[in-house]
Amino acid sequence: QLSLRIERTRETLAMDKTTDQDSFEYFRQLMRDFSRDRDWEQFHDPKSLLLALVGEVGELAELFQWLPADQAKGLASKPELHQRVGEEIGDIVLYLVRLADVLDVNLSQATMSKFDSVVERFPTDSVKGQAPRKS
Repeated sequence: QLSLRIERTRETLAMDKTTDQDSFEYFRQLMRDFSRDRDWEQFHDPKSLLLALVGEVGELAELFQWLPADQAKGLASKPELHQRVGEEIGDIVLYLVRLADVLDVNLSQATMSKFDSVVERFPTDSVKGQAPRKS
């Protein structure tokens, strides 16, 4: 059951027209309130959050570890695995949002900035159909 503060946050953000464009902000506030309500902020230092995030990525990787690469997408669409994949991705996003909040990183801006640099670095005409190379 969600706390009243989280419910108020949801209502406030639902009325804010910018929320549709910035769901990271919505989840940042929800996670901030969730952590504060439980007095867990004391445990949310960057290192601990990063290790938790890596652990969740490991749990997602474990679901795909022994699936044949050419069948992974199809197998992951089956209801049981699809649900588990969704749960792990949800965990990853929540830890990432919380980590960004603790480090005062605007996740929307950082993501858009990174995307813009990737678009510039890999122009369609130069790389279409080719796997990107690490530089």
